[in-house]
Amino acid sequence: MQQNVDLSTFRPNPYDGFSGQYIAGVWSAGTEGTVALDHNPYDDAVLAEIAQASLSDLDRAFAAAKAAQIEWARTLPGDRAAVFLRAVSILDARKEEIIGWLIRESGSTRIKAGVEWGAVRAGMLEAATMPAAAQGHIIPVDKPGKEARVYKKPVGVVGVISPWNFPLHLSNRSVAPALALGNAVVLKPSNDTPVTGGLLLAKIYEEAGLPAGVLNVVVGASGVIGDAFSRHPVPRVLTFTGSTPVGRHIAQVAGESSLLKRIGLELGGNAPLVVLDDADLDKAVSAALIGRFMHQGQICMSTNRIIVDASLYDRFVEAYTSAVKAVKYGNPDEPDTLIGPLCNDSQLRSVTTSIARARESGFRECVSGPIAGRVVAPHVFADVTNDSDFARNEIFGPVAPIIRAADEAEAMAFANDTEFGLSSAVFTRNEARGLAFAQRIEAGMTHINDITIQDYPHVMFGGEKNSGLGRFNGKWIVEEFTTDHFISIQR
Repeated sequence: MQQNVDLSTFRPNPYDGFSGQYIAGVWSAGTEGTVALDHNPYDDAVLAEIAQASLSDLDRAFAAAKAAQIEWARTLPGDRAAVFLRAVSILDARKEEIIGWLIRESGSTRIKAGVEWGAVRAGMLEAATMPAAAQGHIIPVDKPGKEARVYKKPVGVVGVISPWNFPLHLSNRSVAPALALGNAVVLKPSNDTPVTGGLLLAKIYEEAGLPAGVLNVVVGASGVIGDAFSRHPVPRVLTFTGSTPVGRHIAQVAGESSLLKRIGLELGGNAPLVVLDDADLDKAVSAALIGRFMHQGQICMSTNRIIVDASLYDRFVEAYTSAVKAVKYGNPDEPDTLIGPLCNDSQLRSVTTSIARARESGFRECVSGPIAGRVVAPHVFADVTNDSDFARNEIFGPVAPIIRAADEAEAMAFANDTEFGLSSAVFTRNEARGLAFAQRIEAGMTHINDITIQDYPHVMFGGEKNSGLGRFNGKWIVEEFTTDHFISIQR
């Protein structure tokens, strides 16, 4: 179900002209005194000029959120749900504009941008169910006339730091449930995607009728406002999606705050896709291709290692090599392009370094291609050793390592031999065998006969080991963004 929105109030192109901050319901320039250019990573066209936020802007944003949250928490559940239904209508009406922004700003291919748009839409619909999900308890007590009640309440203000790879979705994945549960939010998007990671989302919710101050977006240099954001005493919960080193730093800085806060971290991955000796070869090849090369491999759940049983290894390498050679790369706006540009020059340097190290290590280069601007053609290396730096590090680019395992036992050992534990996959024709294998993988998520990239708004999302803390989505995020208040009554 969704609600109609009067689109006659929209400007002809309301999502153009982003230039600064969104604080207390007001669009304004940041006061730090510098302007950052927002570039298209494919052709370097300037998309926006963002006046950067200062520490004063950050304080204003948190103050606005704290003030607005009190009344927002009193809003009836149905009224909060209606905001998200209106937001879905706006998302539908502006689909092509939103997809266009994702292509231009984040380097998303049209295929990936469509997937991200759908994920945001699904997340908004799920958020519309959450105001009624904050349910408390009445608990019997062994004392005459005594009653124990546990009320579930919003935590207050949630701080969200979001990444550039799925900017609209990974911002909304925290923002929508936090708002739905009666919290206010201050969002700091990545400097690579200030529009799709924050300002565009604020515009959608503003048009949907979200009260001023309930959602605030600050765009500024991490060196200026980054640590202050994490250390700020106002947010009671802080969520971050990004690399493990940065996540460690944020957790450390957040611990310096004058008030303790919860930390939700969705960090790096080194997802194994294991192909057992009885796997359907065609399905495994297809999953390993999409799982590795979707969004240029710039997804935390991307298949980072392809581990294949020795009995299928040569056939898999041949089939995978043939499939990858047919992948289209280049202009992300063309409908059949799978691999577009890397997001920034830092990513480009990291990926080209990984390719160089794989060559230096003598791994067999089955597929290679040109590097033009930030577009890196797909690369495939076979006969990779699982203990090499090439296999142990998160590549975050269109480069696929294939590893031979002697048998199922070695495949399991290889899969778990990593500091990360986010997503994983196993391919086998025997469902019971696949389930037994999946239950032994040290990861938050394992998929049998499917790609490693999975994120549903009502299903748990999260990792183990150095891949993060906490859980997103569904009833799990309800627990993250609410607090329990025990009240007893003695009659």
